Amino acid sequence: MRKKRASKNSFIARHSLSLAAIGFLALWVVLYVLSDPDTHLGSFFGNAIADWTGMVVMVFATKHLYEKGSSESKEPPKEFLPRTLEHIHEHSLTIFLLATGAVWVAAFAKMNPQGRWGEVVGNIVSEWTQILGLVLLTKKLIEKQSKESK
Repeated sequence: MRKKRASKNSFIARHSLSLAAIGFLALWVVLYVLSDPDTHLGSFFGNAIADWTGMVVMVFATKHLYEKGSSESKEPPKEFLPRTLEHIHEHSLTIFLLATGAVWVAAFAKMNPQGRWGEVVGNIVSEWTQILGLVLLTKKLIEKQSKESK
C-alpha cells in the first residue's frame, strides 16, 4: 500500500519549516523545565531554547519582513506605499528586532541573571543582538564566495 503524502498546498507542507522549528523549541522548553539547570544537560537545554528561539524568529522574519539592502531578506512586493510607510516597510526587520529585543532586555533587567530563567533570557538577548548584527552587517559587507553576498 502507498501512503498518501500531504499535497504541497496543505497547511503542513507550506509551513513545515516553521512547525518543525516551533516543535523543537517546545521540546527544549519542556526538557529544560523538567531538568536540573545546574547540570550540563540542563544548561544545554537552556542554551538550546535561546538558539531555537533565534531560529524561529529568523524563519518568520525572513518570511514576512524585509530589510532594504540585506541579502538575507526577500524582495518586497512592488506595490506603491506612501513614503513613510515605505521607509517602515524597507526596514521592518530591523524595527521588529529592535522592538522585540527591547522587550527581552527589559525582561532580563528584572530577572536574576543567575536564576533558572535569567540565564535563558540572557542568552536570548545575546541571540537577538547576533541576528540584528547579521541583518545590519549583510546590508553593506560582503564575504568572498558567499552566494548571499552582493
